[in-house]
Amino acid sequence: MLRMSFLEHLEELRTRIIRALMGLGVAFVLSLTFCNQLWLIVRAPAKDALTQLGVNPPNLVQITPMEVFSIVWVKLPLLTSVFLASPWVLWQVWGFISPGLYRKERHLAGPFILASAGLFVTGGLFAYLVAFRYGLVFLLGIGRGLDIAPMVTVSEYFDLFVNVTLGVGLVFELPVLIFFLTLLRLASPRFLLEHSRYAILLIVIVAAIVTPTPDIFNLLIFAVPMVLLYFVGIFASYLLVLKRENKTFPWRTAFLALLAVLAVAAGAIALAILKYGYKIVPSWPFLIR
Repeated sequence: MLRMSFLEHLEELRTRIIRALMGLGVAFVLSLTFCNQLWLIVRAPAKDALTQLGVNPPNLVQITPMEVFSIVWVKLPLLTSVFLASPWVLWQVWGFISPGLYRKERHLAGPFILASAGLFVTGGLFAYLVAFRYGLVFLLGIGRGLDIAPMVTVSEYFDLFVNVTLGVGLVFELPVLIFFLTLLRLASPRFLLEHSRYAILLIVIVAAIVTPTPDIFNLLIFAVPMVLLYFVGIFASYLLVLKRENKTFPWRTAFLALLAVLAVAAGAIALAILKYGYKIVPSWPFLIR
């Protein structure tokens, strides 16, 4: 292991922060050239929700003169740059922590960065395509039977959008966090499995906080993927422990078991379609009668 003094750690931290900020700056400038197109993408869930609720025209509302400028030309490019520059920022994070790892563990830089950035972007896409859209329809539709017409301001809409996308993106980093704790020998797969009931309870509480709506359906949209990601993280940490002990995972057996599960699922779907009249649709819940 490399040995560094306290001042050397501070100097390394300063260098990594400056490099990360430079990467964010480059991504921000790049995002500025596509502000109008990015805003059309961000606005799409609101337009779809208002159209679905019968609001015509399905437009957001500007309250203050600086509102659109500060959001479309400052906050939106900044949000986009966070996602675009996430691999570079994570590379700087890895560069800072790698001196504290053993030499044989430093080659995990590539998988760490790809997995972390991929999960972060996947979480943002999941929030945009699924969680945020269903939550928005629910929130805007609460007052339909109370003679309350929805009028959504640009600022309120974008604040909710940022909270949900960034929140879910960070939540999707759970497997990487578990793997990282195992890498630093602060946790083990056995410990995580033995305390999984408490982890699931904590996940449900976090999902209830992050969920923009109080209904159980949207809570499950957040909680179920988080629970799955928790066990994916346990599996990744288990692979790390096997590698430390010079053991191999039975990939062939696991692959055959996965094929069997997929075959059973495909058979159940085929039975539902042929015998009970269900059909596959391109939107949730994908299988309707």
